Amino acid sequence: MSDYVIRPLTADELQQAVDWAGQEGWNPGHHDTACFHSTDTDGFLGGFLDGEMIASISVVHYDDTFAFLGFYIVHPEHRGAGHGLKLWQRALSNCTARNVGLDGVVDQQHNYRKSGFAFAYNNYRFTGTVADIQRALPPSAGTDALTTVSDELQAYDRQLFPTPRDTFLQGWISAPSHVSRVYSEGGQIKGYATLRPCKNSYKIGPLFADRADIAETLLASLLATLAEDQSTQEVFIDMPQPNQAAFDLAAKLGLEKVFETARMYSSHQPDIDLSRIFGVTTFELG
Repeated sequence: MSDYVIRPLTADELQQAVDWAGQEGWNPGHHDTACFHSTDTDGFLGGFLDGEMIASISVVHYDDTFAFLGFYIVHPEHRGAGHGLKLWQRALSNCTARNVGLDGVVDQQHNYRKSGFAFAYNNYRFTGTVADIQRALPPSAGTDALTTVSDELQAYDRQLFPTPRDTFLQGWISAPSHVSRVYSEGGQIKGYATLRPCKNSYKIGPLFADRADIAETLLASLLATLAEDQSTQEVFIDMPQPNQAAFDLAAKLGLEKVFETARMYSSHQPDIDLSRIFGVTTFELG
């Protein structure tokens, strides 16, 4: 009889799950493995059949109240045999007291509903080339480099994410080749954003800003850090549908909608200000 074992993934095994995500077209970042694993080293599980990893899932626990689910992948050769469901059930078994969020593909909403998740809104992935976006933006000015997570940045982020995520933020901002910028007015943070290189071109997330013009300023500052030979590369931004200002910005920049997810929660939709979220941090960890 085949032996199916579920256990936490090592960092190397998580990299295999990230590689699978790339094969699925999810376009992970070059340094996602280190950033994700350090956030919750026990939050990434694998299903192993006769010693071979055949499935993955993550339920990253940010604290006692909130977790985020991602990386739910079963290797194509082993789909339809129930291995994924067993992994799903194990991953969620210790989350009964936590509100769990996820960004799932739209056609799987009915399966997530069966597990108690309720639809909140859609996120849409937009894309355009570096050069095309830059032509539609104001000159790069007015932002500062962001390399450490200050108390002020933590306080700003907590208005736009369901729970504190200080460990994740420090790893995200300081990761090799990630570039972050912060915008302030009157000595107060009014927005910040991160650019990261991915398997295919670049993603920007988070893109948090109090106003659309601040989001534009942050975008211009981030793209200005890229070399001229990157001008034809694509840039991807994941925008929440409830933020009409974000969609207006996408139209202004000539961005193309290429993908969508269903944001769902197991308990309730958190009280965060979506009107200031112009770009989701990452579909994998929220």
